Amino acid sequence: MRYYDDLSRVLADTGSRDRTAGFTPGWRLPALGPALERFFEPGGISAQDLGSYHGTPLRFLNLMHNPRTRTTKTLASLLIVARAVDHIQRTGESVLIITPSSANKATALRDAVLRAHETGLVGADQLRIVCVVPAASSHKLWRSPLTDDDVLRARNPLAVLDASQPLHVKELARALADREADALFARYGVRLWHTMDLSNYAVADTARALFERDHLPAAPRVHAHSVSSAFGLLGHFYGQQQHTGRDWPGTGARYFLVQHLGTPDMVSSYYHGRFDYRPQWQYRDGLHVQDSDPRFPGRTFAPDEQLDTTFYTRTPATSERMNEIIRRQGGGGIVVSLAECLDRYPLVRDLLQPAGVGLPADPRQIREWSLVMAVTGVLNALDRGLLDETEILVHGSGSYHADDYRAPQADQLRPITGYGDLRDLVHTAAVS
Repeated sequence: MRYYDDLSRVLADTGSRDRTAGFTPGWRLPALGPALERFFEPGGISAQDLGSYHGTPLRFLNLMHNPRTRTTKTLASLLIVARAVDHIQRTGESVLIITPSSANKATALRDAVLRAHETGLVGADQLRIVCVVPAASSHKLWRSPLTDDDVLRARNPLAVLDASQPLHVKELARALADREADALFARYGVRLWHTMDLSNYAVADTARALFERDHLPAAPRVHAHSVSSAFGLLGHFYGQQQHTGRDWPGTGARYFLVQHLGTPDMVSSYYHGRFDYRPQWQYRDGLHVQDSDPRFPGRTFAPDEQLDTTFYTRTPATSERMNEIIRRQGGGGIVVSLAECLDRYPLVRDLLQPAGVGLPADPRQIREWSLVMAVTGVLNALDRGLLDETEILVHGSGSYHADDYRAPQADQLRPITGYGDLRDLVHTAAVS
């Protein structure tokens, strides 16, 4: 693992300032050895040139090398699970992870738990995970032995909440961790760890800055990323702080946020000072159109369309910090629509093909739109004069389609309606 020492140092530094309430397993990794190296194999990063567009150089940062997830959540999940493994190996205590997710985080954490079992780092009875996912995202979950094996499924359930507001999964998981952690340890000797914390992800995303330092020319560049809360870009910035030792690293990194119309809150906040800004739309020839704000789509099928359920966070707490960084270092943001993504799709597909990203010929097969959104946003911004000719690095945070995976069957999911159902599910997982 190339960055084992660097990430161990960042973990230790982060842990020294951590004030998280509730259980955490500590901020260290297990000793490096063959099993841990095999465990971390899917967490690789690579970069490829994408040519140029209107004279602006484009590069691609590939964060999707794990064929069992196809998202950037892999490395963060591996680090989170490795910390749990270290705790288990040091103390002998079992750990039960609980996390809310719109799907990708759940898939990546479950895969990391499975890898810890497969590589023999811990037993399947020592490390378990409960994921709480909104029903609208259940089609994006990936099947694995954790769903297909009866015993593993009971220990590692997928709780699906049928609620009108997908954010309820966050509130539910947080409440469960706050109220039940002590009881679970007292009754079963199992530590309950709620992993939905920015620090847990920021440490992993420092690897992006380390990779950039080692493999890309030192030059000002724009980092473009499809975001919900911008954890990835904040982690990149944190990585630059870590390896320069400065609060404001001065590396020339600018950050460009790409969002969709369902949750455009960070772009709205940056340009308009409020989360609920929307342009005035006119209905024309079957589409909603506007030309008053180039940061928003010129055309859309619906002003409130949900292009991808991955992006479900409203009024993110990270927005103020991201605004501060962009104001000081440069960048910006844009909102895209499905209509625009479809317009750009043939070009996006051609641009990404040399980088080894195979998008299906039929865009209706896409199940994760993050990468298509990011490239569409960059192309739109360049056409509209919203970005200059500085090199743009597109962070490939997620892309998969219907042929890449199988979703769980209905009987492999556990529908819940509220706190009581989740509490019972967690207690059952702890003793299964």
